[in-house]
Amino acid sequence: MLKVWFEIPLWQRVLTALILGVLTGYSWGPDAESIKWIGDFFIKSIKMLVVPLIFFSLVAGVAAIGDLRKLGAVGGRAMLLFVVTGQIAVWLGLALGTLVKPGAGVDTSAIARGETPVPNETTAVDMILSIVPESPVQVMADVAVLPLIVFSLLIGIGILMAGKDGEPVQKIFDSGAVVMQKVTMIVMELTPFGVFALMAWVAGTLGLDALVSLAKLVGLNYLGCLLIIGLIYGSMIKFLAKLPVRDFFRGIVDAMAVSYSTASSNATLPVTLRCAERNLGVSNSVAAFVISLGATINMNGTAMYLGLATLFGAQIFGVDLSWGDYFLISILATLGAVGAAGIPGAGLIMMALVFGAVGVPLETIAFVAGVDRIMDMMRTTTNVSGDAAVATTVAVMTGEIDTREMISADDV
Repeated sequence: MLKVWFEIPLWQRVLTALILGVLTGYSWGPDAESIKWIGDFFIKSIKMLVVPLIFFSLVAGVAAIGDLRKLGAVGGRAMLLFVVTGQIAVWLGLALGTLVKPGAGVDTSAIARGETPVPNETTAVDMILSIVPESPVQVMADVAVLPLIVFSLLIGIGILMAGKDGEPVQKIFDSGAVVMQKVTMIVMELTPFGVFALMAWVAGTLGLDALVSLAKLVGLNYLGCLLIIGLIYGSMIKFLAKLPVRDFFRGIVDAMAVSYSTASSNATLPVTLRCAERNLGVSNSVAAFVISLGATINMNGTAMYLGLATLFGAQIFGVDLSWGDYFLISILATLGAVGAAGIPGAGLIMMALVFGAVGVPLETIAFVAGVDRIMDMMRTTTNVSGDAAVATTVAVMTGEIDTREMISADDV
């Protein structure tokens, strides 16, 4: 019986748990809160992974560049495109959340609120000073994510500067990142049980209003991802690479299909590489470097979603956010997306760091966990499409592309 359970794809188990949870909550009513502890266990397991996953993933991602000199022609352009598109993506999510207000109108008076993070009320100078960790160990213990990110980036840069002397340390972080991905996959196996309990609690305690808000969130997630793919990536290919947009998307359709079904950038990596090289004509050196790097740090769909989900939680629980909070969200959502593992469900783990920084209650994670997989599939498709778009654009800029291969994509 256990073997049969694990043979069913995780997304199918999660979707089934979602439906059963909603039906159970409606029939059970407010008493469904008695099984919420199962969902709380799942959420605590997710929060447990935040610090080690960010630390190992960011250090390994920076060190994966291989050589500081590679940050020139290829790496510099790729990193610039990753950062710029990531910022556009997260501000798009904030704009959609502000305009549509998917979390407005939900009565949360029936929810017993836990500890709410203190909203960010520091000045710009205090914020700048706070990113320098006086004690990295204390930063990790306090889950102070922004200084943790800075410290992780510095370690990665230090490994690159050390050259061969830093290779043994790099291998440790590479292995640590892989191990943390495996641990994350173990925790993700709890998802069906957590989703069932949380959706039963939401449906039984908050009723139809909460489900309508979740439906709006899912719709905005898909809309935001489609805008990123169509407008941002399409414009990049048309105006920067000066290539046919239709041929580009035809060339990566296999990667988009695999990424949507697996919700994993890492699992899609071989297919993305094949599409870039064979269908788009990108040279092997550029494709291997940019797409491999992008699978680790280019998470525009996740960045957009983190901004959107933060506003969703703020609207549900009545948290007023200032422009300073928006700016902080834009930074943390971009960097948090960089630290997210390229596996299903990683976006949930990054929510804790963004929510805590601006005072959005962590109970928001319980709301969105039930529908996260549905949204994760589209976010991953966005991330993978971005990897291919950046690789193609950089290849054009550096003369490392055979456009004849891209034109022949009509036959793919």
